[in-house]
Amino acid sequence: MLLMKERVNDLLLALAGKSRVYVPARMTTSVPSVASAAPASTAASAPAVASAPTAATAASASADTSPAATASVSPAAQVLSRFELYRPGTQPAFDLVNTTLPPKDMLFPQTQKMYRYGIDAEGNAYVDAIHDADEVVVFGLRSCDARSIECMDDVFCTKGYGDEFYEQRRARLTTVAIGCTEVAETCFCDSMGLDPTTAPAADIQLHRTADNSAYLVQAQTEKGGAFLKTWAQYFDEAADAAPVAKVECTLKVNSSDLKEKLEALFEHPLWEQLSKKCITCGTCTYVCPTCHCFDISQENRMKDGERFRCWDSCMFSSYTEMAGNHNPRPDKMSRVRQRFMHKLCFFEDRYGKQLCVGCGRCIEKCPVALDITLLIDSVQALSLDSPSTSSVIPSQAKDPSASERNDSSPTAQNDGLANSGNEEGAVHVAG
Repeated sequence: MLLMKERVNDLLLALAGKSRVYVPARMTTSVPSVASAAPASTAASAPAVASAPTAATAASASADTSPAATASVSPAAQVLSRFELYRPGTQPAFDLVNTTLPPKDMLFPQTQKMYRYGIDAEGNAYVDAIHDADEVVVFGLRSCDARSIECMDDVFCTKGYGDEFYEQRRARLTTVAIGCTEVAETCFCDSMGLDPTTAPAADIQLHRTADNSAYLVQAQTEKGGAFLKTWAQYFDEAADAAPVAKVECTLKVNSSDLKEKLEALFEHPLWEQLSKKCITCGTCTYVCPTCHCFDISQENRMKDGERFRCWDSCMFSSYTEMAGNHNPRPDKMSRVRQRFMHKLCFFEDRYGKQLCVGCGRCIEKCPVALDITLLIDSVQALSLDSPSTSSVIPSQAKDPSASERNDSSPTAQNDGLANSGNEEGAVHVAG
């Protein structure tokens, strides 16, 4: 089947009449921008690599906007992006390689009310769960974000545990993925076992045609098939349309046998060296599509109140603090180690897949250029039989693109992406 590009907005408008539809969209902020264009030599050497989101050009992008057609951003503002609720007049930015903020809040909101409780007029106590899940369509997912939903499903819906708030949202979610036709310099999803052009777990997969006039449409689940039947009037027969050529990431790492190697390096001095530059701002965890740590707190009134959960971060010193001031991760090194070990080792132990999906958001946004791909390179370069720790973490000079992409990365404060959200009396759910 084919979805012609000129019919995308018609389909989205029709969908919006029946459910909440989210699409990738740019949002221009008024904070000062420190973004700069990539050096000409970089662009010339990697023509298939798109600019990263904070250094991206931006303007009014529509479903068929190409990166070359977008206008430059004023130095007085920077362009961030996220999945926004589609309304008449919304201009989807399907040309973005990745949004700044991931779509995980469709299933796992940054702040989510869970229960109302109190004493009623007759003096009886009550506790009522708050279920507010709507039918939602996320249109324009990339492969990395589709995989991230699989990881979140593992956490909230498997191993004998079902989170009722997550499960209700998940049951009402339809995912429409669009295959990547270009990659950012921070993308490395194919090194983590993904295909940037295809998201097997998405309900529907779209591939741009070679002539850039339409999307080839394929249902991949029962829910996807029902979707196509319901909205059949917006689709045409595929005829002989050919998909655009596949792309692959230019940033590469070797993730094979990484878990086994990390298990042997838990006490290695590399963690101390790696953590020195970290400022524990938490930005990496807030832009990560798979980070899922949260607080539980409450707001009390006279005779009633509400309990809610909100995103937290394992990078914050108070995250694992217990009663009596005991903290099993009291220093920065142990928190940095936990983050990377969880992504690349512990999660695979429990669920059989790595928690890093190679989207590159943490690389792009880290204000001190703490790069997970450099960590992977250094771990793979270490000999487990050698006690030597000199030059454990490679210098960025060995990877010019790392310094280039992070020179243009705004700080967490400018982005406003890091907020501890810690509340007095909060319960921390450890990752």
